[in-house]
Amino acid sequence: MGWWGKLAGGAFGFMLGGPLGALLGAVLGHNLDRGLSGLAREALDPGEQERVQAAFFTATFSVMGHLAKADGRVSRQEIELARAVMAQMELDPERRQAAIELFNRGKQAAFPLDEVLEQFRLECRRRSTLIQMFIEIQLQAAYADGVCGAQEECLLLHICNRLGIPEFIFRRLQRMIQAEQHYDAGKAGARAQPRPGLQDAYAILNIPSSANDAEVKRAYRRLTSQHHPDKLVAKGLPEEMMKLAAQKTHEIRQAYEQIKEARGI
Repeated sequence: MGWWGKLAGGAFGFMLGGPLGALLGAVLGHNLDRGLSGLAREALDPGEQERVQAAFFTATFSVMGHLAKADGRVSRQEIELARAVMAQMELDPERRQAAIELFNRGKQAAFPLDEVLEQFRLECRRRSTLIQMFIEIQLQAAYADGVCGAQEECLLLHICNRLGIPEFIFRRLQRMIQAEQHYDAGKAGARAQPRPGLQDAYAILNIPSSANDAEVKRAYRRLTSQHHPDKLVAKGLPEEMMKLAAQKTHEIRQAYEQIKEARGI
């Protein structure tokens, strides 16, 4: 039984406490009165992976809502991005509604951002690749309307600081997300965007165009390993988000193939 199944079965009390648990409890309050539904208590005690998955799901959508409100308003593009993430995850109606409610709670002025981030950091412990995936999703949300404003960037830097992510890693992830947006827009043939360029492909792999062939290959292997869906799920990425990770690896592979073609390797 996965983390969501245990929540639906009334095992919330065994899953998550703190501010993240309070958020989930508010969203799923109707489930909390079901008790243990006749299931054995010991069978509901979650493993660490399930607890991290619950924390990741809760933090992702609530922080995304808070970030969307950073400039004082939530744009149509930001709402559409949140919906697109949910659609890509193919959430069932109950989980989709939970994600929407978490997003809306994140928009509230009283949202306890620092407390949520601190608990999320503690739940993730030393899973740096998982935390970076979280930051990548938030960056995608920030750039949903085409530009990351000063207030959004300031908040993102604060989020990174609270999660122990150095600014140079944030800047690297920021360049990667910007390049992915240009790359995807070019592939789609958008009139306002150029065709996918080599510079974007290099930025996606986080290497300069002067990198030699061996460095290109190492960068590709490192990034595909970091974003491998099965590895991320094993570290605590909710299974619902596997498709997001798979999309990342697909974009990385496309960028690598374009560089190989340009170099004749």
